[in-house]
Amino acid sequence: MPNRYVSRTALGRHSGRQFHISPPVFVKAGDRIPDVDLMENSPGTKLSLAKELTGKGVIVGVPAAFSPGCSESHIPGYINSPKLKDAGPVFVVSVNDAFVMKAWGQALDPTGKSGIRFIADPALAFTKALDLDFDASAIFGGPRGKRYALLVEDGKVKEAFVEPDNTGISVSAADKVLA
Repeated sequence: MPNRYVSRTALGRHSGRQFHISPPVFVKAGDRIPDVDLMENSPGTKLSLAKELTGKGVIVGVPAAFSPGCSESHIPGYINSPKLKDAGPVFVVSVNDAFVMKAWGQALDPTGKSGIRFIADPALAFTKALDLDFDASAIFGGPRGKRYALLVEDGKVKEAFVEPDNTGISVSAADKVLA
């Protein structure tokens, strides 16, 4: 087992103190999609992405519905991607309530032509099961999900695209994920 305690001497500082280095542990290729109840359109409409994604598909996680980056760039990139039709079912998940996610989906894709489904994870159950939650109190008033995209095959993560700064839009953008 590797030593996770590294002295500052090893890092070029001599103080004799040690500190703990914890690598990120979030979702990775090969992990199963968690079988957790989520909501679609209303609190009474439950679904499990583990049961929905038995073949090929995509899960896109966003920190907040209606936020500028999510509404102006990230999700429109998927809605307007010519490669969307080959991706399988696509689900956008956010730590919001079902009514907010329904309204956001209608605002971004009024005709529903893209087929993207907007899913609520109000209690962070799905997000925490993937270890993709973070403290967003300063921005959104509480814990939220990191920005990410997961390519899924047969109920398992084929590839994970998790933003290193939690909210940026680079590695999880549609042109990179659907390439």
